[in-house]
Amino acid sequence: MEKIAKYSIGQVVRHRVYPFRGVIFDVDPVFNNTEQWYESIPAEIRPRKDQPFYRLYAENEQTVYEAYVSEQNLLLDDSQVALRHPAIKDAFIQTKTGEYIPTNLQSH
Repeated sequence: MEKIAKYSIGQVVRHRVYPFRGVIFDVDPVFNNTEQWYESIPAEIRPRKDQPFYRLYAENEQTVYEAYVSEQNLLLDDSQVALRHPAIKDAFIQTKTGEYIPTNLQSH
């Protein structure tokens, strides 16, 4: 049975274990990546496949990148600190309140 995703596109989240955060730009209802990627995760922290997985425009102190993260490893980030990933400006409009609205949902 597929779970309803806890987070949605445009929400800012952080990883429960690793020091990075990002904005969600896509959601898979269940794991949808390569087996090689999945097996590269250390067994003791490898997430279940039967949960939503999120694609993030992510960043840490050193760099920006795209991340694929299981729901169980995400927490809502309410730090209000702006994200610096360059893809965000093309995919989202940031509101005055700091929310990210996907540009494809905007009426032009």
